[in-house]
Amino acid sequence: MKIKRRTFITTSSAALAAGFFTSCGKGKLPELKIYSWADYIDPELVAEFEQAQSCRLVIDTFDSNESMHSKLSVGATGYDVVVPSSYMVKTLVRENMLLPLDHSKLPNIKHVDAGYLQRALDPGMKHSVPYMMAPTCIAWLSSKVNNAEASYRMFDRAELKGRITLLDDMREVLGAALRSLGFSINSKDPAQLAQARDVVIRWKKNIAKFDSEQYKSGIASGEFHLVQGYAGDLLQVAGDNADVVVKIPQEGTAFSCDDLCIFKDSRAVDLAHRFIDFLTEPRVAAKNMQYIAYRAPNQSAYALLSEEFRSNEVLFPSEEIFAKCEPIDDLGDALALWSGMWDAVKAS
Repeated sequence: MKIKRRTFITTSSAALAAGFFTSCGKGKLPELKIYSWADYIDPELVAEFEQAQSCRLVIDTFDSNESMHSKLSVGATGYDVVVPSSYMVKTLVRENMLLPLDHSKLPNIKHVDAGYLQRALDPGMKHSVPYMMAPTCIAWLSSKVNNAEASYRMFDRAELKGRITLLDDMREVLGAALRSLGFSINSKDPAQLAQARDVVIRWKKNIAKFDSEQYKSGIASGEFHLVQGYAGDLLQVAGDNADVVVKIPQEGTAFSCDDLCIFKDSRAVDLAHRFIDFLTEPRVAAKNMQYIAYRAPNQSAYALLSEEFRSNEVLFPSEEIFAKCEPIDDLGDALALWSGMWDAVKAS
């Protein structure tokens, strides 16, 4: 994906930052510097960790993996914990930007969902511990879309022309087209990618635009009737508007997982391990999930969730559907091939 972040909650980052900097009080406390997505931790948990460890969390935010990678690549220093998506973890490891994790300092990783780890990009958690995950979904207005189905076939509906949006994201859109054809979302096969390119060009005739930001307010207001978007965004909108239906496409989809890692230049390696272990404690993971509205792959935390949260079929899909979902992987040398296909879509 990118992954381009999705705003998880309505609380402003500025308001959260105010909480971060006041919860420890004044004075020279040890600092743990974190580089993460906006609004990505319950502020009550921030205060709890700061008090327990007599430290202060300093959180900088990014809005895409690429912007985070760019900043780190040009020599940004001072960060301890970074929270990239799994495919970007592979890139950072390849570029020697992450420290291997010391599992002896992470006793709570025993709670990480073993089923998820079988499909994770770092199954041994050598450099990363899974933090939060969710699928990319489609959503529609039940009052505007007749005979709806949880399928990419919906993007071919001419009667919805001009009322559809697709994410402005090469990996998501070409990946969706690949899944609609029965191929992997990480395909590097030129013939398969050419087919996916042609599918997206066909879909493009019906969409209002490629968009990764305004689809949330657009479907909430009724401007858009069918959108592709991130689960966290769409579940929030559906929570406020019962007309919005959110589903995982039956053909499968991308699911993203953001991971907790320690930056190579960390000056607080022990404290960074304690922070990662804290977030992986089942009680903490459950509280964080309820706040963020994403799923932490933490088997022991599931029983601590509310029944409403646990029964959400988007965050906890059936085995049949989840088997068709894939994590977005690093493309390596195939990136140029993908970029060429995406350029052709945009130029069509």
